Amino acid sequence: MSPTDTRIAALRQAMRRHGLDACIVPSADPHLSEYLPERWQGRQWLSGFTGSVGTLVVTADFAGLWVDSRYWVQAEAQLAGTGVRLMKIAAAASPGHIEWLAGNLHAGQRVGVDGQVLGLAAFRALTAALAPVGATLDIQADLLAEIWPDRPGLPDAPVYQHLAPHACVARADKLAQVRQAMRAHGADLHLVSTLDDIAWLFNLRGADVSYNPVFLAHALVGPDHATLFVADGKIDEALRAVLAADGVAVAPYGQAAEALGSLERDQTLLIDPARVTCGVFHAMDPAVPRVEAINPSTLLKSRKTDAELAHVREAMELDGAALCEFFAWFEQALGRETITELTIDERITAARARQPGYVCPSFGTIAGFNANGAMPHYRATPQAHAVIEGDGLLLIDSGGQYLGGTTDITRVVAVGSPNADQKVDFTLVLKGMIALSRAAFPRGTPSPMLDAIARAPIWQGGAEYGHGTGHGVGYFLNVHEGPQVISYRAAPGPHTAMEPGMITSNEPGIYRPGRWGVRIENLVANRTWLKTDMGEFLCFETLTLCPIDTRCIDASLLRPDEIAWLDDYHRTVRERLAPRVDGPALAWLQELTRPLQA
Repeated sequence: MSPTDTRIAALRQAMRRHGLDACIVPSADPHLSEYLPERWQGRQWLSGFTGSVGTLVVTADFAGLWVDSRYWVQAEAQLAGTGVRLMKIAAAASPGHIEWLAGNLHAGQRVGVDGQVLGLAAFRALTAALAPVGATLDIQADLLAEIWPDRPGLPDAPVYQHLAPHACVARADKLAQVRQAMRAHGADLHLVSTLDDIAWLFNLRGADVSYNPVFLAHALVGPDHATLFVADGKIDEALRAVLAADGVAVAPYGQAAEALGSLERDQTLLIDPARVTCGVFHAMDPAVPRVEAINPSTLLKSRKTDAELAHVREAMELDGAALCEFFAWFEQALGRETITELTIDERITAARARQPGYVCPSFGTIAGFNANGAMPHYRATPQAHAVIEGDGLLLIDSGGQYLGGTTDITRVVAVGSPNADQKVDFTLVLKGMIALSRAAFPRGTPSPMLDAIARAPIWQGGAEYGHGTGHGVGYFLNVHEGPQVISYRAAPGPHTAMEPGMITSNEPGIYRPGRWGVRIENLVANRTWLKTDMGEFLCFETLTLCPIDTRCIDASLLRPDEIAWLDDYHRTVRERLAPRVDGPALAWLQELTRPLQA
């Protein structure tokens, strides 16, 4: 039996002991994080699928993994021979496994899931779907604790301050902003469980989660005090004193549930049902009055201040200089030494590490040559990777965490001679990226509505892509943050409104399974463009600084205004980065930013 067979069999035995007919293993932790500490990588441990998003459902005679189109090729390969079925869903937010459970269970059957890692909104959706068929949901048992013998413990990296000048707003001022929002909601207390909200609110950072400078904690904010629930030993005495001066007490991580359970019934608690687990929610006395609304910090941190944006621009210059160094090496080494997708990751990370203020990658580098580039979330491994040789397209999606900002950039570069079809796909994607870069729109426009602007040139070419066009980006925080998202598959709710200061990715793509993939990504910031008697209008400021490979372009498909935009962008890249590079990196920069239009 394979490890997956053995582990699924152990899970089924545990299910029988608990009288469960089905078990759900989501990709989640008690903070609903995107990237998970090893302790909560249960879905990966059970199934063998290493993608960052997916939901595993196991019954007595079925095991299935629900993933969206970004992971179909990867999941098909990793699940082969395991007995776990690939269940394709159209989009990441699709409740495919909920629909399957509702259609395959009957009255009296029980579904188990660890409530400590199940979002409250997901709990409610599951409960509502199971009720009509008479099935029930059990959130008490953590079956992984019974069957995972060497399950990792809690991470123990120390917590540290994010300091001035990069921390541009004082901790006390951020707490005051959150408390003002609490009062507006009529709340006396506010529970925060999402790690990036906590790191932002308290101007603290950590290293408990890969790629995101955050730490495991819950926070309870009151009208004139706050408690931070963190594991012992992670905050030293000096930092405790600094926090205490701002009215912040530190308590053990495990006491968060106890504190919630002891809330008085005359205190109103503000919680965000999309950002708290049902386990935490059910730890509270149901008689305690509650207000449900988006975390105020989620909205506040999405709007970067002018001072923060100034640091981000500097971080983009540092990142761009590192990329010039990397690409200059790549061009020189190609055909002269063996380069693999793993080499790309090593070299690009090393180039960033030489820049001041660099902390770590902002996500695992995606380097995919030809067919591997057709998998949007591909990750090369020592066991399976490509050598960069011959002709084609190399897609590189990478990013860095700097004290003054978070970067995320995708470039596709020519290896040898790209063919005509590859150039067409590249140019269509570029047209989509340019169209969105040049967009202007009323302030408050729901971000999903902007998606069609980027997709229109791609749709006109008879192509489509399965992922969103844009996600919010944090300030030395998570590379993926809300509330804005540019995707027509997302609900255009009031909290997706585009506001000044938001940083969002602009990354359309085209993927030809088994052949090649194209994605071009810049980060953009919402800026006020003009104010008229019809309102305030926003535009995008392009933040990312790195040449776009014109050798991959079919210039006949570009309009004069699109060529002018590209030439202007390359002029800006050259002017901003030239003072930061020299030698081969400068020569590469000058060559790759030559005007396309003579």
